[in-house]
Amino acid sequence: MKLTMDDEDLAPGPAEPAAPAPAPDLSVLLIGLLKGVLYREADERQWSSLLQLQARVREYVAVLNLELVLDEAEGYAFLRGRPEPADDDPAPRLPRLVARRPLSYPVSLLLALLRKKLAEFDAGGGDTRLVLGRDDIVELVRVFLPEGPNEARLIDQIETHINKVVELGFLARLKPTSASATAPASFEVRRILKAFVNAQWLADFDARLATYRAALADGKETPSDDA
Repeated sequence: MKLTMDDEDLAPGPAEPAAPAPAPDLSVLLIGLLKGVLYREADERQWSSLLQLQARVREYVAVLNLELVLDEAEGYAFLRGRPEPADDDPAPRLPRLVARRPLSYPVSLLLALLRKKLAEFDAGGGDTRLVLGRDDIVELVRVFLPEGPNEARLIDQIETHINKVVELGFLARLKPTSASATAPASFEVRRILKAFVNAQWLADFDARLATYRAALADGKETPSDDA
């Protein structure tokens, strides 16, 4: 028997419907936000989920006395404690889920200097990523710190402050390329810094700096800022 095949047999059958995209998971999203900052560039899928579910996220975290900070233009989102009620507000004062951490003078100074550098960089209208070398950051800070007899020790101290700012999430250490594996480290100034060191804080920077310098000159303990 000879087998035959008609043209209809060669025609493709109806295409199967594409599998629906998975629904955004509110639990996964909330857990990620409670653990730290969500960056659009780091997780596009979670970022898309947040844009879809942001109303539910805000409602949920409000129960925990938190608020969602979402900056679509800069591409970051995080949770922070809601402002404390005024002294004459009868509303109960809830315990803070996100603790405030006092920052030392050098760390708060470094944050302010990086924020000013970021503002100048944005005013230039160039690239969107501000990258600074370790030596750039050291020179940025050292002129504001008291001089000591040991130059190497001063640089080590500044590197300690840089590492603290990396730990806080305002600087990202960049991986060295093969050509510059032995070169000093480079860092990207994360744009989330703009949410913590705001325009008013920058406007008061000179006054704060004068206070810091006066305290150093008198040998007093320098004031600290809260993160």
